[in-house]
Amino acid sequence: MIDPNVSPSSPRDAQPTIGLIGMGAMGRMYAKYLSEAGWLKINVCDLPSKHADLLRDYAGTPNITPLLDGHAVSRSSDFIMYSVEAKYIGDVVRQFGPSTKVGAIVAGQTSVKAPEREAFEKYLPEDTHIVSCHSLHGPGVNPVGQPLVLIKHRAPPEALTLVENILSSFRSRYVYLSYEEHDLVTANTQAVTHAAFLSMGTAWSCSLSYPWEQGLYVGGIETAKVNLVHRIYANAWHVYAGLAILNPSARIQIDQYTKSASELFKLMLSGGSGAVEEEVKLRKRIEWGREVVFGNRSTGKKRRPILLSQEVLDRFSLGKMPPVSHEGVPPSPSDASFGSSPPSKYRPNSHLSLLAMVDCWAHLGINPYEHLALAATPIFRLFLGVAEHLFLSPSLLASAVQSALHDTWHRSDDLEFVVAARGWSQCVSFGNFDLYQRRFGETRSFFEGRFEEAGRLGSEMIKAIMETEIQREEEETD
Repeated sequence: MIDPNVSPSSPRDAQPTIGLIGMGAMGRMYAKYLSEAGWLKINVCDLPSKHADLLRDYAGTPNITPLLDGHAVSRSSDFIMYSVEAKYIGDVVRQFGPSTKVGAIVAGQTSVKAPEREAFEKYLPEDTHIVSCHSLHGPGVNPVGQPLVLIKHRAPPEALTLVENILSSFRSRYVYLSYEEHDLVTANTQAVTHAAFLSMGTAWSCSLSYPWEQGLYVGGIETAKVNLVHRIYANAWHVYAGLAILNPSARIQIDQYTKSASELFKLMLSGGSGAVEEEVKLRKRIEWGREVVFGNRSTGKKRRPILLSQEVLDRFSLGKMPPVSHEGVPPSPSDASFGSSPPSKYRPNSHLSLLAMVDCWAHLGINPYEHLALAATPIFRLFLGVAEHLFLSPSLLASAVQSALHDTWHRSDDLEFVVAARGWSQCVSFGNFDLYQRRFGETRSFFEGRFEEAGRLGSEMIKAIMETEIQREEEETD
């Protein structure tokens, strides 16, 4: 076996041969960072139809060798990573797994580990090791400081050490989990946030509207929502489909998120129409959610908020801030309802997507801060920060509730959001990847021409937030 303490500075003959099966966005990201770190023997492959593209793309990178198929990679590599869609992992491992080199370590980069585990246990030879992994971020995010899950499933300690050393060039933060723990954590950190952004995007698409271009949903925490919607739809559909459809915990959470959005919206309508009892129900339910999810923030060791202020996000906005008069938008009862209301440049609205997310967590007994410290994705971290900012600001939350009850300018958007959330929940419950892909693609086409600018601003926004978060975590561990 290769010396587990090997490094990129070791002689070529002492280095492991690294194999990557699947060269989509994540496979290429791994190839890039491993190559730049100085690992000298990296074999890669994709579908045979893409072999010529790989030869062209890596012609100038001598330490990356494109091979024809997974058999060639599996037979020659000491550390093999499958970076394929979750729904195909069984078929791909069945095809190439039996060719795995004796004593090799095998990993998977799938977002849902149950199918991967089943495939590895069924098709990999007994004389191979399983140490899987999962970078909890997209290919466009700098991996430094990001969580990288390692799963020592069927392997001696020295196999885990070798994997740690191979991946150390990412400078990510290792998180050690079991297969079962991984799927629960990823469901808790990704299922509801993905559902929220997918629903927002579909709602705007069905309304044939880019509201931030009309001065709506601009600035402050609205900036995070708009940019992250674009970021979700700029990625490949299967990144989200696998988690949602193949992870049972995710299905439960997406269903509850839909229920929360629907029930809160009904209370907004009935309470806003003069039904005092319904208004009281809405206020009590929102306060209950705040207390369950954020109540312990006021006791024990104080934690610095993720989002220090809304103004931090303003410079990343796709839209321009409207004039204070909100020209062209009907007057809002909530604008004058609170002496301590938020700055007038941030027009109050219901923030239904955030209210539903916290309500969902409360109903399922999920403490998002547990997963924040463990294995939070950048998107989850930012969206939790936005929710935290809303729910821990009494004036901001009161303004949102008042707007939910009495403003009408955003009501059609809220309706479209609830309908979209229901549609995504049903899509997931059917377990149909083709339907998911079609639904995702139809919405994606609506935003297509705006991905470049939104992607740039979104990356800068996430980088800014993550820099302060990494600094905070370092200070808290000192």
